Amino acid sequence: MSTLNPNLLSKGMTDAMNAAAPVMRAINKRLLTPEVLLLTFLRQPPSACTAARVLQRMADSRGFKLADLEREAEIGARSREGRPADFDFITSGSDKLSLSTEMVVVLDEGKSIAQAADEVWIGTEHALGAMSQVGVSTSGLLQRYGITPTAMSGVLADQALAKHTTTQDWVTLARQGQLTPVYYRQSLLRDLVSLLTLSEDRHVILIGSAGVGKRTLVYSLALLIAEGKGPTSLKSVVEISERALLDNAPQAVQAGLRQAAGGALFVPNIQRFFGGFRAEFTQAEKAMQKAFLESETVVIGATTEAEYNERMASVSAVTEHTHVLRVPPTTQDETIAILNTAKLRFESDYKLSVESDALKVAATLAGRYLTAMPLPGAAMQLLHRACALVRMGEQTGLPFRPDVPADMRLDADDVTLAASLMTGVPVAKLGADERTKYAQMVEHLKARIIGQDEAVLAISRAVKTARVGLKDPKRPIGSFLFLGPTGVGKTELAKALADFMFGSEDATIALDMTEYQQEDSLNRLIGAAPGYVGFEGGGQLTDRVRAAPYTVVLFDECEKAHPRILDVLLQIMEEGRLTDGQGRVASFAETVVILTSNLGAEFLADLSLGESARELAMQVVKSRLRPEFLNRLDEIVMFNALGPEALRQVLDLMLKKEAKLAEGRGLKLEISESAKEWLLAQNEHPEWGARPLRRIIERHVRQPLADALLAADIKPGTVVRVEAEEKGLKFLILEH
Repeated sequence: MSTLNPNLLSKGMTDAMNAAAPVMRAINKRLLTPEVLLLTFLRQPPSACTAARVLQRMADSRGFKLADLEREAEIGARSREGRPADFDFITSGSDKLSLSTEMVVVLDEGKSIAQAADEVWIGTEHALGAMSQVGVSTSGLLQRYGITPTAMSGVLADQALAKHTTTQDWVTLARQGQLTPVYYRQSLLRDLVSLLTLSEDRHVILIGSAGVGKRTLVYSLALLIAEGKGPTSLKSVVEISERALLDNAPQAVQAGLRQAAGGALFVPNIQRFFGGFRAEFTQAEKAMQKAFLESETVVIGATTEAEYNERMASVSAVTEHTHVLRVPPTTQDETIAILNTAKLRFESDYKLSVESDALKVAATLAGRYLTAMPLPGAAMQLLHRACALVRMGEQTGLPFRPDVPADMRLDADDVTLAASLMTGVPVAKLGADERTKYAQMVEHLKARIIGQDEAVLAISRAVKTARVGLKDPKRPIGSFLFLGPTGVGKTELAKALADFMFGSEDATIALDMTEYQQEDSLNRLIGAAPGYVGFEGGGQLTDRVRAAPYTVVLFDECEKAHPRILDVLLQIMEEGRLTDGQGRVASFAETVVILTSNLGAEFLADLSLGESARELAMQVVKSRLRPEFLNRLDEIVMFNALGPEALRQVLDLMLKKEAKLAEGRGLKLEISESAKEWLLAQNEHPEWGARPLRRIIERHVRQPLADALLAADIKPGTVVRVEAEEKGLKFLILEH
């Protein structure tokens, strides 16, 4: 016994077959016959079953009562047994329906009717059409009520009733009011319409990242055509069902091309038909290429820059007969306008009221922190998440914020909290007022960076100038060269800046330029071109900046990089963008670029040289780095060597971190002044800055404390006091 292939049936037909199981049990039948299926159709609600809608229309037009037809269908279902076929149908409830031989004939004829109508699957309307054919046991009953093959052909031609499942025409849906209004990106829509108005080679490939709105642009075109304002040569905009493509790509493509004749066929992820994505798509590749060579049907494909370059750029049928239209992410203002257009849909879907401020905050936070997806997609995703969380709080009694109002309003605070949950960035930093925040920038950085007041002031001045809009919007927020000896706070300032600007120290991309001394190391930075080994891996720099454009990019020891790498850095600082090996652009417009170097460090480390140390250091820098490179920098920041008092303050900061770690174990760590003096005395290389202090604390504080915790059962709340004595440090356990 074989099982019926479920991929032959539409969803509606599958639902009807599932509904037939209880009908069979009610009339005590073991085989699914055409009479049983007809009875099932008659008992389905018209809103859920196309065959039920067809029968309702026939009853209205021919003046009979469905109840009369149902009564006769039940008599036929009860009285007729049928002969078993070699096929079963497994329902969603795991019931096994055995099919009669005549039921198999109905499905086979229904498949022919479906294919003639350019459908991939057998729908309930196709099965009903097969039941009306001469030779099927139900034909006599149906024809007595005027449901003849000719009448059925007329009904099946009515798309509004049958609702094609393989394709859908957005223009028809728009005219019926079933297409949601969208925001028109006027300039892009104008460019698309102008390409579609050409006399030949009107095919268009939309290129852009997922989330930029390629599909919405085609929706806009359909709405425009429905309003009578689009290209007069196009009567429809047809899309093929994704399920139909996955079930039978060659047949679905042929059906889509026939349905779209005289109009446009929209093909998302069109790269699937080029370069062996799947065997079924490869079989449809010839039909797709042929469509580009012809003009009866306009093809509008959508893909990404990388996929286009990898799979389509070398196909002559594509390059010679199509036009590329790049769809960039939306601007902040466009995103807000798009969210306003979608506001009613959000309110309807989630049964809540959306405040205008929530839309502005969604656009702002998504653009800044949800950088894995471009705008407007990221903002839509954030708004969906915020709405869902508010609804969840109402339905579960576990509000995602305590003061959710009774009238279910989504406000800016809800969106901020949703963004915090999605990104891990603390709410306080997401919601901080930008003006107040940057006014306190110097104080914030000085709390972490000791002994480098001049460096902190220089960075703060440049960043604040950029943040108020007084910079080239295409260039990075700031490009800085940090000079100074090791251990004086160059890397620490980069981390502090990332934490201040972008909410976390993790918003730092640190690259050690000693690993990029060879010319071929450039491929690791920006990725190899398609066809070269490892190109799929992308670039260590470009991929990360595309994923997180709000970040501090730190190039450590930049003078050791190969000259070609320095040329790349020059492009970043000058143009604010970088194209990777696959042709994708990474924008650095929202990054802070920091280069560190030890050039001239020997002079800056010598406190006795005073101001002349800076001049000597600059001479070394100018002898090693090209003038055009230095001229692209916003600031060359020199770090001083750390004196005894600065080292003491750095030690205090480090010990506070140790105390915080101990607090996490329920302990209170107290370190006396004498202990601090002893720790400082262990620093045999003060010229190395703060780095030796970390090792000293690790060896003399952290490790002995760990030994003490392992040796004894120290209870939470215990005070551990560290004192100095002649031989070293002494740890006193003071239990409360």
